[in-house]
Amino acid sequence: MLSSIIAIILVGFLAGQIAQRLRVPALVGMVLAGMLLGPQGANVLSPELLAGASDVRVIAVMVILMKAGLGLDREKLQQQGTVALRLGFLPALGEMLVVAMATILLLQWDWPQGLLLGCVLGAESPAVIVPGMLRLKSLGWGVDKGIPDAILTGSALSDVLLLLLFNLLMGLLTARTDAGGVWWLPVQVLLQIGLGIGLGWLMAQALVWLMVKQNWTQNAVQEGLLAAALALLLVVGAERLPWYSGYLAVMATGFFLIELDAPLARRLRGSFDGLWVGAELFLFVLLGASIQLPVLADTWQVGLLILALGTLVGRGLGWWLSTWGSNWNGRERLFLLAGNSAKATVQAAIGALPLAAGIPGGDQILALAALSILVTAPLGAWAIPTFAPRLLTRGTVDPTKVSVGQPVVLLAAVDVSPLAVAVLTKAAELARRSDGRVVVVHVVQVADPQGLAWLRQQVERLLADIRYEFLCVEGSVVETILRMAATVGATEIVMGKRGQRPELLMGSVSQAVLESSPLPVVVVEETR
Repeated sequence: MLSSIIAIILVGFLAGQIAQRLRVPALVGMVLAGMLLGPQGANVLSPELLAGASDVRVIAVMVILMKAGLGLDREKLQQQGTVALRLGFLPALGEMLVVAMATILLLQWDWPQGLLLGCVLGAESPAVIVPGMLRLKSLGWGVDKGIPDAILTGSALSDVLLLLLFNLLMGLLTARTDAGGVWWLPVQVLLQIGLGIGLGWLMAQALVWLMVKQNWTQNAVQEGLLAAALALLLVVGAERLPWYSGYLAVMATGFFLIELDAPLARRLRGSFDGLWVGAELFLFVLLGASIQLPVLADTWQVGLLILALGTLVGRGLGWWLSTWGSNWNGRERLFLLAGNSAKATVQAAIGALPLAAGIPGGDQILALAALSILVTAPLGAWAIPTFAPRLLTRGTVDPTKVSVGQPVVLLAAVDVSPLAVAVLTKAAELARRSDGRVVVVHVVQVADPQGLAWLRQQVERLLADIRYEFLCVEGSVVETILRMAATVGATEIVMGKRGQRPELLMGSVSQAVLESSPLPVVVVEETR
C-alpha cells in the first residue's frame, strides 16, 4: 500500500509537470500515469488501493465541490435569473435523450438501456469543470455576467438529476423497482435538492458556531481538517439516507459560509486549495488506473459518434434553451461547448455498475464511459482556458469570492549605503509572509567595486532563505527602477529614504518613485 501511494505521488506529479511543460493540461499526464501504473500497464498498484479507489474519488470530489461552493457569488447567480437552473436540467436531459436514440439506432438497444447509457454519458465532471471555472473567476473571464457561477451551479444540479435517473433505471432493469417509481422522480429530485441545500445551510451554521463563536480551532489547518471531515460526513450520510444530495449539500455549505462569515470562508478556501493539490493527484491517477483499454477496441468508433451526437445535438439544444432570453451573446453561448462538456468523475464512479449488476450491454456501457473520459476530460481541461479569452469578456475579479493566486514579486531598490540593509531586511520580511520572490536592483552610476562586493554579501546574508535575483543596471535611477519593476512583473517596490524630516523627501528618488509608480511602494526610513 505504501509503495503504491509513493508511486502515485511521484509518477503522477512528474507526469503532470511534463504534461504542463508540453502545454497539455496536467490531468492528462496524471491519467496517463494511472494507465501506466495500473493493471493495464506495469500493474504496480496494490489491489487494496485499487479496491478503495472509489472512496478516494469520493473524498476528492468532496474537496472540489467545497471549493466550488466557497467560490460561488450570490449576486451573480441572482443576476442570471433562471439560467443556472435551466443549465442544471436541460443540457443533461437533452444529451441523455439523444444518446438513447443513437444507441437504439446504432446498437439496437431498447429504451431503458439507452437511457441508462445517456445518464452515464450525460453527467458532467466536477473534477474538470470546477477547477476550470474557479480559475476563470480568478482571472476575471465572464465574471461580469456570472458565467462561471452559472456553469458551476448548473453542473452540480445536472449531476443530481442524472444520478437519480441512473439509480431508478438500474432498479427497473434489475427488477428492484416497478415502473410506478418513474412518477416519483420529480418528487425525489425536489427532495434531494431541497434537503441538500437545507443541510448545507445547517452545516455552515455549525462550522461558524464551532470555529468562530466557540473557537474550537486554533489555526487554519485545524479549520480545514474539521470542515473536510464534516463535509465528508454529509456525503457518506447521503449514501446511507438517499433522501438528499450529499454533493449538493457540500457545495451549499461552502456557499452559505461566504454569507455567514466571509473571513472564515476565506481561510477555508486556502485550506481546501491545499487539500486539492493532493486530492487531484490521487483522483486522476486512480481514474487512469480504472480505465479498461481492451474493451474499447470494438466500440470506439460508434462510441465517438454517440458522444458527438449527444454533445453537439442534445446538449447543444439544451444550451440554447438554457440561455434563451438571457443577456448571453453568441460567443458566450458557444463557450458552453468548451466549458460544460467534460466527463470524468461520475463516469468513473458509475460506469462499471451496470456490468456488475449483469445488465445486458453493461460491458459496452463501461467501454463508452471509459472512452468519454479519455476524450472529453483532457479536451475540456484544455478547451476551458484556451477558449475563454477568445469567447468571454474579462471583468473585475472579486477576491472575496475566489482565491487569486498571483505570485508576489518584490523589487528591492538599493544602493551601496548602510540603508540597503534596512531595505533588504524589510523585503525579506514581506517575502517570507507571502512566500514571494525578491528582485534586488542596484542602479550603477559610479563604479564602486568594493561597495558592490559589500552589497552582494548583504544580499546573500539577508536573503539566504528567500528566492531572489540580484541585478546591476545602468541608467537614470527613477526611470530604471520603474522600468525594471515592469520588466520583472513586480507587485510591490521596496526602497529607502534618508532623513526623518518630510521636507528632505521632496525632490528625492523615493519621492519621484512614489509619484510615478503604478505599484504600491514601501518606503523604509533611515534610522539613527
